[in-house]
Amino acid sequence: MSWIFLFFAGLFEIGWAIGLKYTDGFSKPLPSVLTIASMIVSLGLLGLALKELPVGTAYAVWTGIGTVGTALLGIWLLGEPATAVRLACIGVIVSGIVGLKLVA
Repeated sequence: MSWIFLFFAGLFEIGWAIGLKYTDGFSKPLPSVLTIASMIVSLGLLGLALKELPVGTAYAVWTGIGTVGTALLGIWLLGEPATAVRLACIGVIVSGIVGLKLVA
């Protein structure tokens, strides 16, 4: 169950990281509230995952999910560049996440 909590914590991390872009410096109320709510849910789920998972593994996987998801959504939603090197680096992060899952 901890891995499920961690997976959803990572998804909510993606939500708040992308949400920050839409808050316009926290000047837009609805995006700001949704972003802050995403932060709270993400950290709460991470806390639940840490009841059973090693902190180093859980934190690395949590940030990895957030990093990969945010980078991909930045490309898709925000028109950020999708260069071969950038995509390869995202692939390296994914392989690290998978590796940590396999050894934990």
